[in-house]
Amino acid sequence: MTMTDHPTQQIYQTLSDTLHNKTIILAVTGSIAAVRTIELSRELIRHGARIRGVMSSAAANIIHPDALHYATASPVITRITGAVEHVEYCGEEGSADLLLIAPCTANTISKIAAGIDDTPVTTFAATALGSGKQILIVPAMHGSMYNHLAIRDNIDKLRAMGIHLIDPVIEEHAAKIAANEDIVLAVKRILGDGRLDNKRVVITGGGTIERVDPIRILTSRASGLTGMALAQEAYYRGADVVLICPKKQGLYGITEIEAVSTYDMISCVLNEIKKGCDLFICSAAISDYTVKPEAMKIPSQQNELTLTLCPTPKLLQKVKEDFPDLPVIGFKALANVSKDQLFISAHDLMKKNGLLMVVANDIGKEGMGTDENTVYILDSSGIETGPVSGKKTFIARVIIDRIIEVLG
Repeated sequence: MTMTDHPTQQIYQTLSDTLHNKTIILAVTGSIAAVRTIELSRELIRHGARIRGVMSSAAANIIHPDALHYATASPVITRITGAVEHVEYCGEEGSADLLLIAPCTANTISKIAAGIDDTPVTTFAATALGSGKQILIVPAMHGSMYNHLAIRDNIDKLRAMGIHLIDPVIEEHAAKIAANEDIVLAVKRILGDGRLDNKRVVITGGGTIERVDPIRILTSRASGLTGMALAQEAYYRGADVVLICPKKQGLYGITEIEAVSTYDMISCVLNEIKKGCDLFICSAAISDYTVKPEAMKIPSQQNELTLTLCPTPKLLQKVKEDFPDLPVIGFKALANVSKDQLFISAHDLMKKNGLLMVVANDIGKEGMGTDENTVYILDSSGIETGPVSGKKTFIARVIIDRIIEVLG
């Protein structure tokens, strides 16, 4: 049975094609976290990867090789044979793009650091290191083992060798394997095109919140999904990403800064850009108005309540005033308008603020607070791209692609 007629084909590239044509060797060692590799391998397949499993004998005592065979649609390598599998995949001309060791025990970490080769996993690691293949290690062990000075020293040695590592999650006295979504994002970054390497990108997302009293607020239906998708997309292209939003989401590898109100967001954005910034993407739904908050809760028994709304400063205007040469991407949302009206408004925003590009959409149709959207991308050269429809993760990739093209 081949991948084309194996049941696993049904999930192939169902989330994205970002790992299309990438061959990943998933090497499993003898941690109880080995049970996580079934879903991890399938998550990588959902993004287009081809997975070949390798297991140590200790790992095979925790999950049966048949389970990983089913998950990956390929027989699992449990010993090195005359086919020299380690050379076929991780040799100098090997077909693997990445050796992913997940979970990786303290024992295997120390063996790789010392150049010891006595299991299929360490054989693959030694071969990959010698041929310059990319390696990602995801540790998992008891907390006391992770705190052992020799283990920490060996982890530092692996990093010095150029091996990528994902820090474990420390809880319940254990150094637990990282979340699957974090591992997938790290894999995407390692195997990404690197076109944003050494670039610092500041992104805003979500809807700002204006306080009315200690309980009530004024806000929008913005979910922040677009900002998160853009941040993750820029991250896996190699950028150092700062995401400024009303509520932190715990995104792997991304610096998140909480900015609740419009004034908070303006202050945080200007502060982060001052630290150094190569690109600013303003996808947040920033409030146009605020209100002077009451110190006490406004009584609820009133028949009528009048709030006096005051206009807020324009973030894009502030950024361009202080950083006129910074490439800035703006977003324009209108509701229930014609395409021509949407484009006119987007071009006006672009011209008024000297923007590199504007992403425009009609939220009267879709997009606000949903996982999918339809947008148009308009750049300062007059090129209009769209409609671009689909999940916001897909739209984020198209936007970042277009930004890279325009920046040259």
